[in-house]
Amino acid sequence: MSRKKRLLIVEDEAAIRTGLVDLFIYHGFEVEWADEGPQGLEKALRGTFDLILLDVMLPGMDGFEICNQIRTQDVDQPIIMLTAKSSDEDIIQGLTLGADDYVAKPFSVTQLVLRVQAVLRRTTMDSSKSIHIQLDDQKRIDVLNLSATIDGQRHTFTKREMEILQYLHAHADRPVSRDELLNKVWGYAKKMNIETRTVDIHIAKLRRKIESDPAHPCCLVTVRGAGYRLIVL
Repeated sequence: MSRKKRLLIVEDEAAIRTGLVDLFIYHGFEVEWADEGPQGLEKALRGTFDLILLDVMLPGMDGFEICNQIRTQDVDQPIIMLTAKSSDEDIIQGLTLGADDYVAKPFSVTQLVLRVQAVLRRTTMDSSKSIHIQLDDQKRIDVLNLSATIDGQRHTFTKREMEILQYLHAHADRPVSRDELLNKVWGYAKKMNIETRTVDIHIAKLRRKIESDPAHPCCLVTVRGAGYRLIVL
């Protein structure tokens, strides 16, 4: 018998927290919870969880700081942030700190469960894939170490960012659509009608790291009406 997936929910609003705990227990998860920031961080660092649902606005320590501290110790821990804030600045901050996805409140519980399941289905980086991506003479990406030397500068990547680059590299002969990335990299089922800017924000983050001029990309380009394409040597 396979073990239950372990989920940590860090949410200070009692009604939402209780509803989420009940929801995921019903769906077969083993659930722990915390109702304030420091306690949530302690549990996250002490325990072993398949995924963490992390609210942004928490007493004692906000979700951004918790996410940041988790990432300093575990680059692979799946994290979905729950936020009542829907501005690009807040979403970008959470994703920049390493969250796998965000869900804005109020949310559909059905879609939340599907998105949790999608993150848990994500493929891990396969050691058989290319361990380096050479964009040009000045841009070399080290896949296994999640790092790169770009125009003489050292950069680090989240695992999700590297998964996007790997997928685009594997299909460098053609544009890859936003929906295809959601399906193949994030693991979302086709035709889920996910309302998220996660792909766009991750592409913008990657351009800031790999492009000499992010406003005029030459490596990670947009193909109008088709998606994104990685231009390699």
